[in-house]
Amino acid sequence: MQGKSAQRFNQMASNFLNSEVHRMSPTIRLLHEFTGEYTVDSVCDVACGAGHLAISFHERAQRLVGVDPSPNMLSAFINQAREKGVEAERIESSAERIPLPDDSFDLVVSRLAPHHFEDIGRAVKEMGRLARPGGRVAVIDLEGYENPDIDEFNHTLEVLHDPTHVRSYRASQWKQFFVDAGLDILKVQSGLYERPSGVSVRRWCEIASSGEEAERKIQEELRKAPKHFLDAMGIDERDGTFYMPIRTVLIMGQKLGN
Repeated sequence: MQGKSAQRFNQMASNFLNSEVHRMSPTIRLLHEFTGEYTVDSVCDVACGAGHLAISFHERAQRLVGVDPSPNMLSAFINQAREKGVEAERIESSAERIPLPDDSFDLVVSRLAPHHFEDIGRAVKEMGRLARPGGRVAVIDLEGYENPDIDEFNHTLEVLHDPTHVRSYRASQWKQFFVDAGLDILKVQSGLYERPSGVSVRRWCEIASSGEEAERKIQEELRKAPKHFLDAMGIDERDGTFYMPIRTVLIMGQKLGN
């Protein structure tokens, strides 16, 4: 996530800080459940945005580090940590080349960001590099679809919503990224929702500063979409308004070694 993407997100730090989609979700709680018996003294949040995921570990971890190419996002992360009375570190960097030592963290995470990464394979390998031997790497991100027609429709919506969107990857693809990075897969949970009750298209576009024209085009695409597309995507229409549940996959792996 570099260049235009970083510039765009630099302008949206307050949106993400206050976003109900980003602040807390069932997937964050599920990740805490999956790591409940695992000692987490140090956490690195890659493409951390406003840092909601890293800061959710503030009562468990002694060290919280946020990595992001956007200075404003990093400032939001640091300010939010201070409000919690937590010391946090910031690293201004892309996900593909992070200036931190090997084997540094108990847990390396990324949430709702990898769909922007320019080189997803390299980014996952970087996350694995940062984890200590025996440490965990966990990703929560937008999920693609095995059905190619639905997957392409979803991609159309996502690019309208955010032109810096690269791809929503399928669970099977995430498994391969983790294997290629030398990670032993511990958990894969697909078909999750960040906002089970849905967020309206208008609010979804507000969070991403998509603009009125993008919102209009998304509404048009949804109105003409086959019903089975919307059913598969969990998109609901209520009182003439479409609601997006923000479908995600959670995958967690362990770095091999002692």
